[in-house]
Amino acid sequence: MLDATDCACRSEQQIAALPLRLSRKRGLEVLMITSRDTGRWVMPKGWPMDGKKPWTAVEIEALEEAGARGFVSKDPIGTYHYLKRMAEEADIPCHVTVYPMVVDHLKKVWKERRERKRRWFTVKSAAKRVHEPELADLLLRLAADEAAQRLPRSLRKRL
Repeated sequence: MLDATDCACRSEQQIAALPLRLSRKRGLEVLMITSRDTGRWVMPKGWPMDGKKPWTAVEIEALEEAGARGFVSKDPIGTYHYLKRMAEEADIPCHVTVYPMVVDHLKKVWKERRERKRRWFTVKSAAKRVHEPELADLLLRLAADEAAQRLPRSLRKRL
């Protein structure tokens, strides 16, 4: 069986949003959605879009998959690898670049609302729910930094 981290040299590129908000009671929180096929908790992500900058494509993915609007940083916060399960084809190793996003509005009606659930989690709780070890590590590093200094400056101002 292939391991996603061993396949980095043959990986397909994807992009993901890391939707965030600052809660007075719980601190930094992450908006997660369920995947359409397995129901696992994941981040909004997808393939790069022709003619669009990655952070613009991430903004579109977050809106379509989670109904989230906000400010997406042009500076990625990290990367991770995973195996994309394909229905009738071989799994595809993917290298995902993660762009943090400060959510300022959640739409009540959005494109994939009937296909996914969405929920806010503390950063530590989100790290426990993801299946990708590198993504869990990225989240735990963010959780360990109480002032969110790991986030790009343009994003910290908006929290």
